[in-house]
Amino acid sequence: MGKDYYAVLELGRGARDADIKKAYRKLALKNHPLKCKEPWAPERFRQLAEAYDVLSDPMKKGIYDKFGEEGLKGGIPLEFGDDNPWTVGYVFHNNPDKVFKEFFGGDNPFAEFFAEDGSELILPFGGLRGRGAMKQDPPIVRDLYLSLEDLFYGCTKKIKISRRVMNEDGHTSSIRDKILTIDVQPGWKQGTRITFEKEGDQGPNVIPADITFVVQEKLHPRFKRANDNLIYVATIPLGKALIGCTVDVRTLDGRLLNIPVNEIVDPKSCKVVPGEGMPLLQDPRRKGDLLIYFNICFPKKLTPDKKTLLKSALLS
Repeated sequence: MGKDYYAVLELGRGARDADIKKAYRKLALKNHPLKCKEPWAPERFRQLAEAYDVLSDPMKKGIYDKFGEEGLKGGIPLEFGDDNPWTVGYVFHNNPDKVFKEFFGGDNPFAEFFAEDGSELILPFGGLRGRGAMKQDPPIVRDLYLSLEDLFYGCTKKIKISRRVMNEDGHTSSIRDKILTIDVQPGWKQGTRITFEKEGDQGPNVIPADITFVVQEKLHPRFKRANDNLIYVATIPLGKALIGCTVDVRTLDGRLLNIPVNEIVDPKSCKVVPGEGMPLLQDPRRKGDLLIYFNICFPKKLTPDKKTLLKSALLS
């Protein structure tokens, strides 16, 4: 004969949802291994968790009430089955602490009800659902990749999330989609955090987690960002590095800058163009600088005549 989950919770077959919760609350606290030191306590605690896991779920409870443990765990025929005309059998995850924590809330919910020496604490008005019982799930952190153009102009990003939402009956839940809107501000930097409070999965006795997006900058084909400045590497031949040249730079907003370089350029040279960097977050009308570094290309070979000319020009 299969397990009698009602008997495990010391209930009759006609027990209602409130009766099931009340029984589990009472017996789980009484038989928790941290409170009860009897050798059978861990197994009794596990049985209580399995019984509550089944009877607190309307679908599992319905199958159990009609078909018993054998039908619940072995599967039952579906009325309109196609390729697989049987339900998937129930398997308890064998983690009674998970059931206990989800019921009471918190990473260490047992500490809410018992002192360090194991003595029972007097609960505040409202019982286990009173002050301190509800704990929030840890935040969910996701990266938000943005281009330099997104961070230069600002933009709006819409992100679809799927989360578990409690139904109106207060006991069952379903997966629903939601669109989160992020208004990206000009001048945001890598590491900027945008938090949507309590938009995580909902559940009984659980405060939904916050969802946080962290800005990550995409690689750009022309520029690299350094705080509010933009770095551009211009490739020029050795001759222009010595006699001067003009460097053309296409900006993020599409303008073509013609930057004159009149001084001799060495591999460590940096040409600063004020006001052509990224917008400042505090005042987007102001901008950082454009920093131009140089990649100097040396010739692969020189003719004897060119060597003579260079020797005359540089070494005389």
